[in-house]
Amino acid sequence: MYKRACLFALALALCLMPTARAQTSLDAMLDREMASLLATYKALHAAPELSHQEAKTSALVAKELRALGYEVTEHVGKYERPELVGYGVVGVMRNGAGPTVLVRGDMDALPVEEKTGLPYASIVKAKNDAGQDVSVMHACGHDVHVTSLIGTARMLAQLKDRWHGTLILVGQPAEETIDGAKALLADNLYTRFPKPDFAIALHDNADLEINKVGIVPGYALASSTSVDIIVRGLGGHGSKPEATKDPVVLAAQIVIALQTIVSRENSPLDPAVVTVGTIHGGTKRNIIPDEVTLQLTVRAYKEEVRQHIIASIKRIAEGTALAAGVPADHAPIVRVSETEYAPATYNDPVLAERLSTAFTAALGRENVVRMAPVMGSEDFGRFALENHQIPAVIFWVGAVDPAKIAQSRQTGVPLPSLHSALFAPVPEPTIRTAIKAMTTAVLELMKK
Repeated sequence: MYKRACLFALALALCLMPTARAQTSLDAMLDREMASLLATYKALHAAPELSHQEAKTSALVAKELRALGYEVTEHVGKYERPELVGYGVVGVMRNGAGPTVLVRGDMDALPVEEKTGLPYASIVKAKNDAGQDVSVMHACGHDVHVTSLIGTARMLAQLKDRWHGTLILVGQPAEETIDGAKALLADNLYTRFPKPDFAIALHDNADLEINKVGIVPGYALASSTSVDIIVRGLGGHGSKPEATKDPVVLAAQIVIALQTIVSRENSPLDPAVVTVGTIHGGTKRNIIPDEVTLQLTVRAYKEEVRQHIIASIKRIAEGTALAAGVPADHAPIVRVSETEYAPATYNDPVLAERLSTAFTAALGRENVVRMAPVMGSEDFGRFALENHQIPAVIFWVGAVDPAKIAQSRQTGVPLPSLHSALFAPVPEPTIRTAIKAMTTAVLELMKK
């Protein structure tokens, strides 16, 4: 019995030795690259570019991939607005027969004035798509994503003896405006380049401590739908409301009624959100306007829930106006944006479990966290195509000092969130973990 136990322990140790050697090798490679990668990260952070304007960032990605031997195509992406330039970058490395894996890294920044006080903080200003002057900041960590994409490209170019197949690295523009992935697919991404068997991406996380990764099987992020309601009335003098049909009062009634969609029409087992983000109407205190515009965001995981909510918004808006005596030819107009929409991001459960196992071997069980889904949105889900044809996973990478998380819990003061002017990932461990995890994921899916 004792001999059998010893033999089993020896066999297990021998099985684990290649994994241990591989991780030691990857750690050593990262040690050699970190100084260069941190310099790249700080340069990216100091020079952010808005969605649809990622000219310099995309050129950097293309230059880095080309130098590593990838077949690089620039200016990929076709938007519905013809004046917009596609700044997508696709790098392909072929390494014999085997699976095709797509890795996405998003490149754009946000119209936020940075207040981190970092020595490499952004002071960039640019004109947005509307021609307005705005400050620009990497407030969502896409500089981490680009740096990690470059670092992963370097690792996998040096480790070609450990994987086979076709690797596709995508520098994606315009994630923040949720039309970048759609533009890449509209430009025939999956016919101009090999269609992937798997698609993976990462995102830094403002609530997860450094050195950890998080993963969510199933729905990870909600769909995002933008809806406008133009509430029409009959304007007039503020002193004589009886001669009008007041769209301000009507809009207020609609806003309140919309709250019943989630609380009374939707199953509590199917998460959903209906938020009225802006109300615009009127020009002067004593003038009842002719119309008021409401702008909404709708979030849901299931498509049937999303469709039900949209139908309910239309029914409530029209019904409220009818009850107020608004003429039929002045009924509210409900517009659902075709461009400001992203489908829910669904992590293939089998792939998520497979990557979770690989992350556990590479990072340690204590550093792999099962996360809860969130109602935020991403356009990465589009790479999976309709009905989740391509198994896809996006995973989270911790970006916060554990001491700050502990302090936040103790004081009750929230940590700076993504999109905050104060959001500042801890660069070295965040980037190191991101590259190590992504490289591990690709090697797992493409291993010989």
